Amino acid sequence: MKERILVTGGTGYIGSHTVVELQNAGYEVVIIDNLSNSNADVVDNIEKVSGIRPAFEKLDCLDYAGLDAMFEKYKGIKAIIHFAASKAVGESVQKPLMYYRNNLGSLINLLELMPKHGVEGIVFSSSCTVYGQPDPENLPVTEKAPIKKAESPYGNTKQINEEIIQDTVASGAPINAILLRYFNPIGAHPTALLGELPNGVPQNLIPYLTQTAIGIREKLTVFGDDYSTPDGSCIRDFINVVDLAKAHVVAIDRILNKKQKAKVEVFNVGTGRGLSVLELIHAFEASTGVKLNYQIGPRRAGDIEQVWADPTLANTELGWKAETSIEDTLRSAWNWQLKLRERGIQ
Repeated sequence: MKERILVTGGTGYIGSHTVVELQNAGYEVVIIDNLSNSNADVVDNIEKVSGIRPAFEKLDCLDYAGLDAMFEKYKGIKAIIHFAASKAVGESVQKPLMYYRNNLGSLINLLELMPKHGVEGIVFSSSCTVYGQPDPENLPVTEKAPIKKAESPYGNTKQINEEIIQDTVASGAPINAILLRYFNPIGAHPTALLGELPNGVPQNLIPYLTQTAIGIREKLTVFGDDYSTPDGSCIRDFINVVDLAKAHVVAIDRILNKKQKAKVEVFNVGTGRGLSVLELIHAFEASTGVKLNYQIGPRRAGDIEQVWADPTLANTELGWKAETSIEDTLRSAWNWQLKLRERGIQ
């Protein structure tokens, strides 16, 4: 058995897929999650997929004493993958204080406790939102693109958390870190046992799209068709969630095997291809044969017009690459939605 890894937010969408990939790579995983946007039965499905049941503790990262006790209970945790955060752009505009408290406090607690419990490294779940709306000359976005004023409190928490990690390491704390700036994760595990199932009305595009396709939602709204893009809708870099999960395993291996070239490293995790929202809808219809009821609505506060990755650094330095086609990814999301219906989950 390899080293013990803590995954915060491990029953969430990206977290659950990453736990599977960590276990497939031989790591022992401890999950903590407060279940605010996920369900405990995800642990059962992780076990079905990987054949291994990870340790699970229902715990909020804002609970300092609870975290401290968890590290005592699960001794020898070598590294942390920190997913636990509130993550909806629109909601963050409405509830900024909730986002600042949750997203900043969680990380600060972990960083304070890491040296005490001998935890060597942290992989931080960051976001392309730190680039704001890149200038045209900075598209596709490299890691050297300027960090711009965040378009939402959510994006701002990612920027501030990156700074907190940089400052903590610079202060001499015995911590190594890798910041993974994701673009737009979509899709589901090929087994259709794991996928994106937010509590309540989805805030993200694909679960809302698949819920519309199956009839749970009446119609999908595309927020704006008057942007300066070829078809007027926003452009994003949509990455398969399993491909993204594998990037975390590579990052953990890099930290634990002392392969880093700096104590804090940053990598963009994307496909390198920009796809508009309307192109994505058409690709879903073409790859599944399901027609989608959608309408054009007004722009949404906090949305960025266009952003996609230049993943060259991750490709060359990490030896990681996004491999799954957009068609296969969208089919996996649809198969997940169909499986949810089979299970009686609306």
